[in-house]
Amino acid sequence: MIRELQKSDINKVADIWLDTNIKAHYFIPAQYWKSNFELVKELLLQATVYVYEDNQEIQGFIGLNGEYIEGIFVSDEKQSQGIGKILLNYAKDKRSKLILNVYTKNTRAISFYQREGFEVQHSGLDKDTGEKDFVMSWSRNLSLQRLR
Repeated sequence: MIRELQKSDINKVADIWLDTNIKAHYFIPAQYWKSNFELVKELLLQATVYVYEDNQEIQGFIGLNGEYIEGIFVSDEKQSQGIGKILLNYAKDKRSKLILNVYTKNTRAISFYQREGFEVQHSGLDKDTGEKDFVMSWSRNLSLQRLR
């Protein structure tokens, strides 16, 4: 089940955020993520966040800021089970266009987004980490054209 984030969810969601970032972004020191942990908890409460819950346990979430995907995070033990795709499709149903940044070294995420219809628009540099990234986008109109 997908539902909106509630304040009581914040610790579980933030723990998933931290764990997932440390594992997926092995090329960035873990301390970077840990030092941003408290700030992210505050920002999550201000963003549009949808959680994926099964048996009353949060297993993943997607954060949106307008058309921008702040991130899709799925707990380690539940990855590769379709939860990320379910969350992304939920966001696609709510928006006609989506944009995100992904580190170029995060090849698993890039492959996922490409499978889901996102295209690389351009590359850049994350000034906070010094890592190269891609801006990727998806639009409903472009996806419909491909189906014809």
